[in-house]
Amino acid sequence: MAFQPTGVPPPPTAGDNIGPGGPSPYLHEDKPAFPINAAHRYGDGFFSFLAPVLGPVGSVMTAWQEKRNELDLPSPGTAEHLQREVKSTLLNNFIFDGARADLTKALSMNPIFQVTHAFSMGAQQAPSSYNFGAVYGSERYFLQGGLDDAGSVTIRANTGWADGHISKFQGQMAPAGGQSFAQFEHDYQGRDHSANIKALNPSPIDGTGIYIANYLQSLTRNFALGVEAIWQRPDANQQEAAIGYMVKWISDSKDAIATLQLQGQGIAQATYWHKLAENVSAAADLQLVTAGGRRDAQAALGAKWDFRMATYRAQIDSTGKISSLLETRLAPTLALTFAGEVDHFKNAAKFGVGLSLESAGGEVPLDPSIPPPTPPSVPV
Repeated sequence: MAFQPTGVPPPPTAGDNIGPGGPSPYLHEDKPAFPINAAHRYGDGFFSFLAPVLGPVGSVMTAWQEKRNELDLPSPGTAEHLQREVKSTLLNNFIFDGARADLTKALSMNPIFQVTHAFSMGAQQAPSSYNFGAVYGSERYFLQGGLDDAGSVTIRANTGWADGHISKFQGQMAPAGGQSFAQFEHDYQGRDHSANIKALNPSPIDGTGIYIANYLQSLTRNFALGVEAIWQRPDANQQEAAIGYMVKWISDSKDAIATLQLQGQGIAQATYWHKLAENVSAAADLQLVTAGGRRDAQAALGAKWDFRMATYRAQIDSTGKISSLLETRLAPTLALTFAGEVDHFKNAAKFGVGLSLESAGGEVPLDPSIPPPTPPSVPV
């Protein structure tokens, strides 16, 4: 659960799969038009690329890293994706209402190039919208952009310029006041650790902005510990700092993952994910809030079933909501999505249906009997 400042729209999170299907202004990251492999090139050390320049200092760094490599600790992943398995199982990032349609044309697979037309209408709490999006990806660069009918322009650009190092930029220009933002970010993934620094709306003139840094380290083959620091200055007369901690546990067989995250704002989140069978997984999420005199708690329990041509998710939470979502592929280029949610405490319900249609250029075969070209590992 990432820190979210008041009045600033949350930027989209990175994922292994980038594709159409989501609401404006960003493309959906969980329904790719074709598989996209995320780059996982681990660096030997944060400054290993400077070893030839640093000379003797580089030799000491190399010797230190060799000692760490002897421990053969696994990569803990990143702080941003600490609960990735839980988020892919629960419905919080998938549920929708109304009707939507995604029309995608894949023009190339290596490098990746696709365009998307996304339509949505009939939602209870969102107006009808249209979004045009484009994605380009290669071994070194990843670019994603969108333009919606309200005039909002979004951009996302990543570049992997050294092993383990990925620099990122996300931005939005919106006609509505307070909706525009710019975020600069750098990711580093070592063999047994990861680090991230980011700046949201930084201003070198008056020093305002939000700055976040985190570090996650594997201590054993099953246990990782991390820390996150947040410093924000919304104006010249106000500033705030907070420290948070994160813990991750993975079973020996990697079929169970538990996480705990404590934030300085008085927020705690605990998650558990378990792979019950080859195609069945379950997840639980518990959030506690004690900030500002509040004492709130919310829990959710869900499961996901993967079939040959479909995926089904179901979830129940402590607020009285029962929801489910079915994604089924009727043909290699045609998919349907049905979503439903019933709120027993408020005596309310909502329903959604989605259509996804894909087409391809001459070099992208849609016949399942023809092996597609191998896509590049993009730096996401």
